Amino acid sequence: MSGGGEGEGSDLQFTPTWVVALVCTVIVAVSFAVERSLHLLGKYLKKKNQKALFQALQKIKEELMVLGFISLFLAITQNTITKICVPESWTLHMLPCSLDKKDKEESKLSSTSHFQRFFSSNHVFSAARRLLADEGDDHPSTSEKLGYCAAKGKVPLIAEEAVHHLHIFIFVLAVVHVTSCVLTIIFGGLNIRRWKHWEDSIATDENIESQHAPEQMESVTHVHQHEFIQSHFRGFGKDSTIIGWVRSFFKQFYGSVTKLDYVTLRLGFIMTHCKTNPKFNFHKYMNRALEDDFKKVVGISWYLWIFVVIFMLLNVNGWHAYFWIAFIPVILLLAVGTKLEHVIIQLAHEVAEKHSAIQGELVVQPSDDHFWFHRPRIVLFLIHLILFQNSFEIAYFFWIWVTYGFNSCIMGDLPYSIPRLVIGLFVQVLCSYSTLPLYAIVTQMGTNFKNAIFDEQMQVRLAGWAQKAKKKGLRGNNGQSGQGSSHNNGGSVGIQLGSAFRRAGAPENNTNVPRGEESV
Repeated sequence: MSGGGEGEGSDLQFTPTWVVALVCTVIVAVSFAVERSLHLLGKYLKKKNQKALFQALQKIKEELMVLGFISLFLAITQNTITKICVPESWTLHMLPCSLDKKDKEESKLSSTSHFQRFFSSNHVFSAARRLLADEGDDHPSTSEKLGYCAAKGKVPLIAEEAVHHLHIFIFVLAVVHVTSCVLTIIFGGLNIRRWKHWEDSIATDENIESQHAPEQMESVTHVHQHEFIQSHFRGFGKDSTIIGWVRSFFKQFYGSVTKLDYVTLRLGFIMTHCKTNPKFNFHKYMNRALEDDFKKVVGISWYLWIFVVIFMLLNVNGWHAYFWIAFIPVILLLAVGTKLEHVIIQLAHEVAEKHSAIQGELVVQPSDDHFWFHRPRIVLFLIHLILFQNSFEIAYFFWIWVTYGFNSCIMGDLPYSIPRLVIGLFVQVLCSYSTLPLYAIVTQMGTNFKNAIFDEQMQVRLAGWAQKAKKKGLRGNNGQSGQGSSHNNGGSVGIQLGSAFRRAGAPENNTNVPRGEESV
């Protein structure tokens, strides 16, 4: 049994059994409570037919399992890691805090602690016990006095307490990232929910028009007099391009998506991808596509852990690396929002430059050419990276605050700490209320539609059809015709489904979805 000194308390073999049982009970109870809560949430999502959110929940469980393995690995290897000894000169470079601050803090702590220990009765009695023990017992070895590495004239690669703190930070980072993604989807979804009124009003207007004038001839639309073109088209030339980018930058801060934008983009999507079903529920499809993307964003991929390692490597005293790193997510977020707004302007310019008047309604043409590297999916990758980097900043700030204190040297100077927190909150709010709704609608303006355009029963049938075709050797014949978008008729849509589901597995269950909304 060890007395009061460097390590308080006793070993497990000298710990009362009721203490061991109590601690085990609390740990097991909390663990089962969390597990059952996640299980009940999964049952609720399946009951409400929220398959995409259920898969996102499964992704969160996977992340928790990874955290469990990390915790187990650190717990098993902690003693081994702390016994890795290195020369002291190796540990004097790239420090988060300067050695001068460390010496000052240690001198203050040593003076006060020495005074308290000298006049404490425990210290006096323990000193007497050690003197009596030294008379009859052998003197402890040098390694027991100095420590494992100190006996060799070296220092530990990392202290045991530092490993423990790193363990806690990894857990805090994962929790903050998942929480940040959930809050982004919730608040962004509230903004997108407003668009349902626009979808309903469009459907009502179309029904009224079809009833009162079922055989009315299509009127001629003067393109440059159309409200959508007037609000986005600024003429030709270099000056109009610069004005368009500047306007795109500022528009993401106010009214990122207007009703006119929604109506025009919706019509362009329907006339391009499902022309045979003008009553297609675009809002419902967009929500399902966003839920499918959410399950990818909520996870922590391997390359994101590489970013964590790089960020922690650059946290050197005097560099203020975390202050500059805090600007990465906000710059990326502003760039993504500007690009998405500019895609809408490009759609308007494309129509205005080709036509002066058209018969019928004004229809924009979705295309991958409007996106970076002709890949709309890059936007989702950037949003994933932005949310994770922002979560890292927020998690690191509060972890340092709780672990070492607000005035600690590792926190940094106040002028560098407060802006990081403000930037993190700004990124969270802007991404939720502006960038995410923009992403939800603008990324539908690509050449191809997403799998969420079909209900689950249709997905099962198509997946089964693709598997049968593969077995019969028909996949090669349908490979070329399965690319691109459906433009003219329902037959071409059926061909396109091959490429859409070549990379999609069959859903876990069959769910009834209103057929009138989902037919293509």
